[in-house]
Amino acid sequence: MAETTKASTPKSEGSSGTGRLETERGTTSIAEVVVTKVAGIAAREVTGVHRLGNAVSRALGAVTQRLQVGDASTQGVNVEVTESDARVWMSVIIDYGESIPEVAQAIRDNVVRRIEATTGLHCAAVDIAVTDLYFPGDDDEPTPAAPSA
Repeated sequence: MAETTKASTPKSEGSSGTGRLETERGTTSIAEVVVTKVAGIAAREVTGVHRLGNAVSRALGAVTQRLQVGDASTQGVNVEVTESDARVWMSVIIDYGESIPEVAQAIRDNVVRRIEATTGLHCAAVDIAVTDLYFPGDDDEPTPAAPSA
């Protein structure tokens, strides 16, 4: 007999920021960082996505990675997780020549599919901000100016 999964009754302590799935045999809590990583990886799988984030999130991401308190998979992605739902906000840079509406829809479809399959949470929305276009030959990061003599 298959176990059914359903949203749990809200708990007063420790439920903020985690998705909780309850079965007849126990409860599974899913932290926001887990859903954030799933969403980031799913978005990067889509053809036409050059990178996630904008200049500010990339700069903060570089600092947190050096301090070993964050990783690239969460850069440019924010998630809110409730008892049974997830809502995702992300910023992306799309390759020039790609259809922005088509890439955005492909991102949305893949993120929803991956979150729901991986976590069991319902993905209520995926909001996407296209922050830039990547042109072939563009430097990903500006080269620092040489010190003057």
